[in-house]
Amino acid sequence: MNKRLYLLVFAFMLLALGACNNSSDTGATQDANAQDGETYSFKLAHITPPSHMWHKGAEKFKEELDQRSDGRMQLEIYPSSQLGTEADMVEQIVGGSIDFGLITAAYMSSREEAFAAWFTPYAFEDLEAANDARDSDVAKKILGTLDQQGLVGLDYLFAGQRVMLFKDKEVKSTEDMDGLKLRVTPSPPMQDFYTSTGAGTEGLPLPEVYSAVQTGVIDGMDMDLDAAITNKYYEVVDHGAVTNHMVWPAIAMANKSTFEGMSEADQQIVRESIKAAAEYTAMTRAEQEEEFKQELQDNGMNIYELDSSVFSEQIEMFDEKYGAKDPLIQEFIDTFR
Repeated sequence: MNKRLYLLVFAFMLLALGACNNSSDTGATQDANAQDGETYSFKLAHITPPSHMWHKGAEKFKEELDQRSDGRMQLEIYPSSQLGTEADMVEQIVGGSIDFGLITAAYMSSREEAFAAWFTPYAFEDLEAANDARDSDVAKKILGTLDQQGLVGLDYLFAGQRVMLFKDKEVKSTEDMDGLKLRVTPSPPMQDFYTSTGAGTEGLPLPEVYSAVQTGVIDGMDMDLDAAITNKYYEVVDHGAVTNHMVWPAIAMANKSTFEGMSEADQQIVRESIKAAAEYTAMTRAEQEEEFKQELQDNGMNIYELDSSVFSEQIEMFDEKYGAKDPLIQEFIDTFR
């Protein structure tokens, strides 16, 4: 009788344990399914106006999120520095009040020196080559440095390459730049490049640039053709030297807690969506190069080419100084120079 009792108790325990495991498995599956079906209302911020390529890239990101998630992921976009400066935006992304940002590599280089690599002068022949570099090991390593800041680096979105705009002087050499006051984004690698030509730099906020040129506070600026059109700088600037001396990526980033709290499937949707947006912005912008040059000429600007040989000394100085600052910058130079 005792044996039979023990066997019955043992069998009952096995059945109960199996039921618990099945219940646990079912619960885990239900939790996973619930997470995969979760809905999101995201916010994204950036500095450019709605007519700029980065905003169009943000709209493409929004469209891709919506389609790939079957409507579960919605995105609200705040352009034109509506939520503050880039410093403000990054702090809001870290804090979680904004989910995504398109933040210039110029600003990010002030927080993480490795991003200065993207301002290596004449590293790329054209925008397509720069876009291909997004998938390089060193580009991914640079994005990975954001992890320690409470951010996830997702990708790079390009606008046009940098050109030089001059109010009333056709610059053909670095000697012509000596003593000029130029608006340059307050990023050390960009400022160093210009000061090495003999020019002085002013880190004016973008909304103040038009009036600063108009009133003679500055003699010109570092800019891209896209922004020269969207901000109507052709109304106050006579000469545009198409140097294409640096690329101009925005860093697509996300709040780390938000991103890591998503299921792997939803994380993949976000990554694929921003990748599609990055490809769209680079390829669309590359196709507009000649169109933008012509539009500026039609608006009265003198548009001309300036070869990289003009800046051979500045290129050498940049590589020597910045390669020594960070191993990732040196790796970037070695990879693309």
